[in-house]
Order: sequence, then structure tokens, then C-alpha cells
Amino acid sequence: MSLRARGKEGEGRLRLASPATVNLAGAITLLSLAALIPLQALSHQLDTSSDALQAVVEVAFGLTFMVVGMVVARREPRNPIGWLLLLAAFGLVASFDGAAYAQLDYLQHRGVLPLGQVAVLFSPAWTYSFMALPLIILLFPDGRLGAPWRWPLRAYLALFAAFAVGTLSVAVAAWRLRNPIDASGNLVGFNHPSGANAWFGPVEGAGYVSLAVLAIAAIVYQVRNYRRASGVRRQQLKWLGSGGVVCVVFLLLTSLWSNAPAIIGDLTPIALAALPVTIGVGILRYRLYEIDRLVSRTLAYALLTGLLVGTFIGLVALTTDTLALSGRVGVAASTLVAAALFNPLRVRTQRLVDRRFNRARYDAEATVAAFTARLRDAVEIDAVRADLLDAVNRAVQPSQASIWIKS
Repeated sequence: MSLRARGKEGEGRLRLASPATVNLAGAITLLSLAALIPLQALSHQLDTSSDALQAVVEVAFGLTFMVVGMVVARREPRNPIGWLLLLAAFGLVASFDGAAYAQLDYLQHRGVLPLGQVAVLFSPAWTYSFMALPLIILLFPDGRLGAPWRWPLRAYLALFAAFAVGTLSVAVAAWRLRNPIDASGNLVGFNHPSGANAWFGPVEGAGYVSLAVLAIAAIVYQVRNYRRASGVRRQQLKWLGSGGVVCVVFLLLTSLWSNAPAIIGDLTPIALAALPVTIGVGILRYRLYEIDRLVSRTLAYALLTGLLVGTFIGLVALTTDTLALSGRVGVAASTLVAAALFNPLRVRTQRLVDRRFNRARYDAEATVAAFTARLRDAVEIDAVRADLLDAVNRAVQPSQASIWIKS
């Protein structure tokens, strides 16, 4: 290849990764988001307050992926993570819009509306978004991987392409049906393809298995990177891990807790949106070192809430059942005791959490406490000045520190 040909190829890549391309992808996704709630309202999917809340949550979910993807793609256009986030956002939104429009067309207007077949094609696009998520985690934070990952990634992308072709083939076959979309908004024949699309069944199963395998491999890979990383890279991986933990906790709550409150299921997409937010913070290195404080405060107040709720319930049971006090007196006494325990429990819990998850703050407090203890017995001003400088350097690690003593 000549130098001139390479230059033209480089210009083409730059144009493909230009801010105009990012703006176009964001504008298309934003217009699709704006159409989501009206389409669901017209197709009678917002008849209850729970449905309306779910629609708002879906909009917020897609908007988060879109905004973070646009910011990352504009700041680091050669990093594939921003483009994968945009793909995930567009896949989810296009799936929501396609299912709603297809229901409106085929279930209410008997297929006479324009672009109904296009909506059917877009209805299973949510699967593309979920297949992109393991790639996002694996490529974090700079989009680069070593040579051992080359062939596994090629195999996954080939299977991804076959999966996409299969979904489109099933959607085209569903055009012949009177109602290609069922009442739940799912593509008919997608989960159990038959006839000419029977080949898609094994491909679909292999796609889901590869999705799970690559997700586990990506998590293991990033955990190993975290154990070997230091400095900024370690903080970046902390942000990624925090978003992943939030997603896993909510997914486990909704899948394993059969009697979970409905609000947990409604807010699960918002919890899943924590992943792109933390990915964006990690890639752009925005306030990286706030993650230690955020994690420690979250854990501390979660533990504190659990302890106070358990104490309150136990005291109510003790005062009303064992001590035979009236219900109002028992509740009032339990409230007073819980209020009195709040600050001591908060201090002890915060110290316990900081010792494990916010070591910098714990070490700084220990350094200040040790300096305060030594200060009581100090009498020489030079010794106090040297000890103070040492305590400041170890506690806050400034670039430089000096003391002026005015007599």
C-alpha cells in the first residue's frame, strides 16, 4: 500500500470517528427516545401508573447510555467503548420503539400504517445491546487488548453477526403473519424459530452461552487487572467495579427475591444505568479519587440503616410483647432509643468501613490522632514544628508544606 493510499484511509477513519458522526448517532437516538412515550401511549401501554413509571425509567436508561457514549466518543473517538455504548443505547431504544409501533400497527390498525415492517425488524434489537455489554467491560478503559484475546474476540464477533442475521431473518419471516408481534411486544417465533429459520435456534443458544462466557471472562480479566494495577488505573477499575456491583445486586434482587417490592423492578434499569456512568467517569478520569469516599459512605449508611431498623423492630417487639407496654409507648420508646444510638453507630460504622474501603481517610485520621496524643507532651517548638510537618505530609500528602511561626 502506498503512502498516499494510507493517508486516504486514515482520513476516512477520521471522518468516520468525527464529532459530526457522533452528533448524528446521538440525534437519531434522541429522536427515538422522544418518540418512545407517545408511541407507548398510543398503543395503550401506559394505562397504569406502573406502566408510566416504567416508560420514564426506560427513557432515563437509554438517555444515560446515549449521553455517556456521546461524551466518550467525542473525547476519545478511537476508543471503541464510546461507540459500543451508543450501539447499546440505540439498540435498546429502537427495540422499545419498534415493539410499540408494531403493536400500534398490527394489533390496533391491522397493519395499514406505514413502516410497520421496519418496526418489526427493530423489535428484537435489544439483544444487540446486551451482546455489546461484555465487550464494553472487556475493553475498559482504553479499548486495547493483548494478542491472546484476538481469536476469541473474532469468534464472538462472528457469532454476533450470525445472531444479527438470524434475528433479521426471523423478523422477515414474521411479516407473513397477521400479528408478528404478540401482546407483550415480543417478536413471534423469536424464541422458538421453525421452518426455514430453524438454523437460528442453535445460533441463538450459542449466542446466549457465549454472552455469559465472555461476561465472566471479562469480569475475571478486570479483577486480575485490578489486583496488579496501581494509581490512576486502579481508581478507574474501582469505578468500573462499583457500577458492576450495583447492576449485579439489583439483578439478583429481581431474579431471586420473588416478593420484592415492585419499585425494585421498576428501578432496575436505573441501577443498570450505573454501569455506563461509572465507565464514563473511569475513561474520562473525572474525579476518580472520589470513588473511595462514595463507596465508604454508601456502605456505611446502608449498614447503619440496617442496624437501626433491626434495633427499632427488636425494641418494638421487646416493649410491646415482653414488657407488655402499650403499642404507642413501645414505639415511642423504641424511636428514642434508635435516635440516641444513631450518632455512636454512625461513627463506629464509618470507621469500620473506612478501614477496609477508604484506607486513605482511615490512615489520615490515625495520623492526626497520633499527632494529637504526642502534642500533649511536647514542649520544644522545633520538635512540634517537625512533627506537625510530618503529620501533614503523611495525612494529606501535599506537594509541599511549610510552617511560619510568628512570635
